[in-house]
This record gives sequence, C-alpha cells and structure tokens, in this order.
Amino acid sequence: MGRSGIYVETMIAADLEAVWAATQDPAEHVRWDVRFTRITPDGVTDAGATTFAYERRAPGHSIRGTGVSIGETQRPDGVRTSALRFHTDDPLSPIRAGRGYWRYVPHERGITFVTGYDYSPGWGILDVVVRPLLGWATAWSFDRLRIWLETGVPPERWPFWSVLWWWRADRPRAARCRRAPVSGRRRADHLQDAPATLAALPDPGAAV
Repeated sequence: MGRSGIYVETMIAADLEAVWAATQDPAEHVRWDVRFTRITPDGVTDAGATTFAYERRAPGHSIRGTGVSIGETQRPDGVRTSALRFHTDDPLSPIRAGRGYWRYVPHERGITFVTGYDYSPGWGILDVVVRPLLGWATAWSFDRLRIWLETGVPPERWPFWSVLWWWRADRPRAARCRRAPVSGRRRADHLQDAPATLAALPDPGAAV
C-alpha cells in the first residue's frame, strides 16, 4: 500500500443508530461523502459480507470499481465497526486498490466516528499530492456528515464548492476533524485499530 495511511476522526452529537444508518445505507452514504457518487450493493458472500459497485463521476469521465464490506454490530464493548476492501482497473483512477475500516465508539456525548484506510496509488509519484487531498476530502465529508446529524441541515445544502464560502462559519470544515491517531504520529499505522473482519475480507480485484 502507500507510504502512509489516512486517518480521520470526528465527534458527532447524535444517536448511534442515526450515525450507523447515515453511513451504512448506500443511498445515504453518497449524500455526504464527496468521494462517491453512487454505491450499488450487488450480492452477499457466504461469510455475510456485502459486495458492491461504486462510481465517482468527474467532468468527462466516471471512475467505477468494485468492493466488499462487512459490518460488526454485536461487540461486548458496545463499539461497532465496518470493514471494506475495494478495487478498480480504471487507469484514470488515483486509487487502484484499498482497504479500511469505520469505527463507531459510543459515549455520553455522542459517537466518536473514526476511519483508517490505505490504498495502492494509481498515479505513481503524483500520489504525494493525491494522498493529502484524499485525507482532506475525507475529513471535509466527515464534518458535512456531523453537521447533518447534529443540526438537520441536509448535506446537499453544502455542495463541494461551499469550501469557497469563507464567510460562512457554519460550513463544513476538514480542520474540525482529527487527522492522526491520539499518538499524534502522522505516519503511524492508521490500520492498527482495524477490526479482525478486515483481514478476512476477500480481494475484490482477484476475480477481475
């Protein structure tokens, strides 16, 4: 995978079921996550994992790929997790294949929502530019989600170009999210807290 993974953490003052629904329902997920335009489930593996196709539209081209994910909702500590792997053969994609997780940690103030992921770059040396941008886009999307669940303002109210609305203090901002584990090491293993289910997921690119 890459030289360093991506880590984003935010605190959402909302109910666990609300956060879970907004992130696990593909139709809801694409409303707030700028990294995806469409996610379409298309099957279930023998192990209970969901296979899916994803799409990210861009001017003049749409990047498409496949993935597999599995959720974990019954844990003694009350934490929920979701693990996934994804793959594309699109030569224009900045990402070839990746893996990551979401972690939902409930506490009295709400939910700490965390992601850690890594990927094989598709643009070679240009990944030194792409990787920080993907980290920023992930954090911006997380804050967009937080605003939606805390205030009821739909994510569509904040299109991507709202980053230019510098006079709006209530707009989504990536800077509100933690971008490294508590250790503070930006080059730490951002998958160190990944659930065991991640290692058990099949490679979606193996059958391509």
